[in-house]
Amino acid sequence: MNVPASLLSRLVSAPKSGKPGTSRLADVLAEEEARPLAALLEGQEMAKSLLAGISEGSPFLWRLVRRDPAAVADFLATSPEASLETIFEGMRAAGRAGDLQAGMKALRQARNRHALLVAMADLGGVFDIVAVTRALSDLADEATRAALRIAIHHHGNDLAIPDRQKPFEGLGLFVLALGKHGARELNYSSDIDLGCFYDPQAPALRDHSDHLDRCVAIIKAMASILSQRTADGYVLRVDLRLRPDPGTTPIAMPVNAALAYYETVGQNWERAAMIKARVVAGDEAAGKAYLQELQPFIWRKYFDYGAIADIHAMKRQIYAVKGHDQIAISGHDLKLGRGGIREIEFFVQTQQLVYGGRRPSLRGSRTLDMLDALCRETWITPEATRDLTEAYGVLRTLEHRVQMINDEQTQKLPKTEEELASFARFCGMTRAQFDKHLTRALRRVEHHYARLFEGGPALASGAGSLVFTGVDTDPETRETLKRLGFKQPERVAETVRGWHFGRRPAVTTPRAREVLTELVPGLLESFGRASDPDGAILALDGALQRMPAAVELFTILNSNASLRQLFAECLGTAPRLSQMVAQSPHVLDVLIDPDFANLGPDPETRLGPRLERETDYEMALERARHLLRGERFLIGTRALSRLIPVGDLGEVHTVLAEAILRLVLARVRREFADRHGEIPGGQVAIIGYGKAGSRELTANSDLDLVVVYEAPGDAWSDGDKPLMTSEYYAKLTQRLVAALSAPMRAGTLYEVDLRLRPSGKKGPVAASLSAFQEYFASEESDLWEHLALSRARMLTGDAGLSRALTDSIRALVALKRDEVRVKRETAAMRALMHTEKPGRDRFDVKDRPGGLVDLEFITQAFALLHAVEHPALREGNTRSRLALAGEVGLLTAEETETLLAAWDVQIGFQQVARLVLPGAFAENETSITLRRQIARLLDYPDFPPLSADLDRLQHEVRAIFSRRIGPVK
Repeated sequence: MNVPASLLSRLVSAPKSGKPGTSRLADVLAEEEARPLAALLEGQEMAKSLLAGISEGSPFLWRLVRRDPAAVADFLATSPEASLETIFEGMRAAGRAGDLQAGMKALRQARNRHALLVAMADLGGVFDIVAVTRALSDLADEATRAALRIAIHHHGNDLAIPDRQKPFEGLGLFVLALGKHGARELNYSSDIDLGCFYDPQAPALRDHSDHLDRCVAIIKAMASILSQRTADGYVLRVDLRLRPDPGTTPIAMPVNAALAYYETVGQNWERAAMIKARVVAGDEAAGKAYLQELQPFIWRKYFDYGAIADIHAMKRQIYAVKGHDQIAISGHDLKLGRGGIREIEFFVQTQQLVYGGRRPSLRGSRTLDMLDALCRETWITPEATRDLTEAYGVLRTLEHRVQMINDEQTQKLPKTEEELASFARFCGMTRAQFDKHLTRALRRVEHHYARLFEGGPALASGAGSLVFTGVDTDPETRETLKRLGFKQPERVAETVRGWHFGRRPAVTTPRAREVLTELVPGLLESFGRASDPDGAILALDGALQRMPAAVELFTILNSNASLRQLFAECLGTAPRLSQMVAQSPHVLDVLIDPDFANLGPDPETRLGPRLERETDYEMALERARHLLRGERFLIGTRALSRLIPVGDLGEVHTVLAEAILRLVLARVRREFADRHGEIPGGQVAIIGYGKAGSRELTANSDLDLVVVYEAPGDAWSDGDKPLMTSEYYAKLTQRLVAALSAPMRAGTLYEVDLRLRPSGKKGPVAASLSAFQEYFASEESDLWEHLALSRARMLTGDAGLSRALTDSIRALVALKRDEVRVKRETAAMRALMHTEKPGRDRFDVKDRPGGLVDLEFITQAFALLHAVEHPALREGNTRSRLALAGEVGLLTAEETETLLAAWDVQIGFQQVARLVLPGAFAENETSITLRRQIARLLDYPDFPPLSADLDRLQHEVRAIFSRRIGPVK
C-alpha cells in the first residue's frame, strides 16, 4: 500500500516574498510554541518561502499560522490527505456527540485548520485546481452533515427515527448541495447553496402532526450552526434560496410540492441549477428518489428546442465588441467580468441543457469533465476544450488567491498598482508575468464564448449598440443608454439583462423572450423620451415580476409606437399607476383595447355586460374590483395624455363611481332577495354627500352615502327568511357596504362612510324617508349637517323615492335661516376643522387655510342663505356655484375671479396628485421630474410658479372667507 508523502516533501512552488516576510517568519519561529516548526524548517527553503509569502500576501492565513504554529508543523510533516481525514473525522465526532456549543466550536476550529491546510497545499503546488475544489467541497459536505446531526439532536427528539445511531436513515428530510457545492467545485471562501426537502410519508415523519414546522426548525438550526459568527469565526455562509419560489415557500419543502412546481412552472435556469444537485446530508434514499423524479424535468428526451429558442433569444444580443479588446486588469471581476469564470460555466451549461436529454454523457456536474465530454461528442473543438480547461484552472486559482487574502467572498482583483504588484507576488509571479498570464486566459474565454453564439444579428438602435447578454454591461451599451436619457445605465442594463434570462415570471417562455428581443430597442427609445426614463424601466420590471405572461402586451407594444410612448409615460411619471400595474398587471389590458381612444362616456355600458356574465355573487364582486381598477387606470392614462382635461376629472371619477354603485346595488339586491325576498311596496335610494354629491370625486375618494327607504311600517319581506322593514333595509345596507368596501383578492371598490346619516353613528344605518325629513326639519339636526346637505344629491335607487328625496333636499336647503347665525356657525365649524386638521403645508390643498374646504364652505353657506331666490346655488359643483355667486352679486367680480382661480388650481393639484401619487404629496420626497409633470398638467411652465400661486391664492381665499363668512378664530 502506497502511503502519500508528506506535504513538506511535495512542495514545488511558493509565493514570492522579501525581507518583510522573512523577518515575520523569523519572529514566529523564535517563539517557544514554534520550536517543532522551526526544527522542521531547517534547510527547507521552499517551505520557508511558502510561509514567508503567506505572511506578506494573506493577513487571514498568517493569523492562523501565528495562532497555531504547531498545527503548521503537523501539516508539513504529514500527507495533506491524512491531515484532511483527521480534520473530517473530528467534524464527524462533533456531529455524533450532538452538543451544540461544543459542536459549533469544533466545526469552526476544523474549518480554520482546513483553510490553512488547503491553502498551503494550493500555494505549494501540491494540489491542483481539482484537488483544491474537491477538498473545499468535502469540508462543506462534512460540516453540513455534522450540523444537521446536531440540529436533529436538539430539535428532532420526538421524531420516530428508526435508529438513533443512524439518524439520517428513514428521516425523510434531506439536504441537496447545489451549484458549485453540488459539483464539488467550491471556491476558497464560497457560501453554499442548499436545497432542503422532506417526504412526509417517511417513517420519522409519517405520524408527526407538525412535520413542516419541525423540518423548518431543524434546517434553521443547521444553517445557524454553520453560518453564525462566534469568537471562533464561522464555518460556511449558507444560502437556502435555490428552492421553488423562495419568496413564498418554507426553507424545508415537501417533495410533492416541489415536484409539482417543477412540473408546472419550472424554468430553464432552474433546470440548470439542478444539473449539479446531489444529496449531501439527511435521508440519502429519499433524496436520491427525489432527484430521480426530477430527471425528466432536467433532461428532455429530445434535443430541447425550447431551450434552444430560450438561448437563441439571448444569442441574438451577443455582440463581440470591436475596439474593446483591451481587458483592464485593475479591479477586474474574475467571475463576472469579460472572459471570466461565469462565461465558461455558461458555455458548458447551455449545451448540457440543449443536448443532455439525448446524450447521457453530458449530464455530469463538473465543468472540466463536461468540457471533455462535449469534445468527445464533437459539440466543441479540441482547441476550445484545451483553451477553456487551461483558462478555467488559471481563473479559479486566481479566484482562490483573492479570497485567501482576507477570507472574503470576492472575485475582484485589487485596483491600485501597489496592491496588484503585491497580489502578483502572492501568486508567485512578477507584475508583468501576472498580466500576461491573466490576459491570455481571459481573451481565450472571450473568444470561444463569442463563437458559441455567433450568427445572430447584433442588436442596436438608432442611438447605438444595445447588448444585454452575459453578466457584464457592454461599454457601448452603457453609452447608448446614456444618450437615450437614462441616468443609471448600469442599473437599466442589469434590469433588461434579467428579462432576457427569464428572471421575471412574465418572460419565462421562449416566445416572450423572442418578442422581447425585437421590442427592446424601440421600448428603450420610447422610455428615453418619457419624463422619467429610469422610473419607467423600474416600473415595467415590477409589472413583469407580477404578470403571468407578457407576449400579447409585448407584441402590441412592438407594433404600436404611439401606444409604446404612452405606456412609457404612464410608467415613468405616475407612480400610482405604476403601482396599479405592479399589483394587478391585467389593468394593462385597457392599453391594448382597440377601442382605447373611442370609449363612450358611460362606463356602465362597458362594465354592466361583463359583470352580468359572472353568475356567482362573490366572483361578480371580485370581477367588479378588477373592472374598476382597469377603468381607473384608463382614466389615469387618458389624463396623462390629455385626452381628459384635468378640470373634467372630478366628473369622470364621479360618473364611474355612480355606475359601479348602480351595478353593485342591483347585484346586492338580487342576492339579498334570493334569501329574504322583497318588502312589498318598499323602495330604497342612495344619497351622495361630499365630493360624490358635488361631482368632484378624485382617484382615491371615499363615498359619503346615506341610505333611505320607504315602506309600510308593519311590512315584512316575502322570502324564505323574512325580515321586518327596518331590519331588512339595515341588513341590505350592511350588505351593500360590505360589497363595496370588503377587501378581496383584488382589493376594495370604495371605502364607504355612512356617518352623515340622521343622528350619525347613533342612528340606524338606513333611515326611513319620514325619519330623514323629520330629522332635518327639527332642531335636532345641527347646522353643519345642513351645510353637508346642501351638496347632497341622489345617486341611485328606486325612481319614486329618488324624486321624493330630491324634492325634500331642495326644500330643506331652502328653509329660511338667520344669516348671522349661519355665518357664525360656519366660521366656527371651519375653526374646529382647522384645529383637528390644520393642513401640513400649501400642498395640503384640502385642509390648508384658504384651501378647498374654505371654498366649499363659502358655497354651502350661500346655498343655505340664498337658495330661495337663487335655486341654482344648491345645484352643480363647487366651481359652478362660485361662478353663480358672482353673477348674482354675492361676490364682487374680483373676488369671484380670485375664488375661481384658487378653486381651479387647488382642485387640479389635488386631482393630479391623487392620480399619479400613491400617497400624500411631499415636496422633498417627490422627484423634480414628477413635480414638473404635475405642473405641466396644470398648464404651468414649472413647479415653482405653481407653488407660489398656491401660497398666494390660499392667503387671498382666506381673506375673502373672513369678509364674506366671518373670521376663523
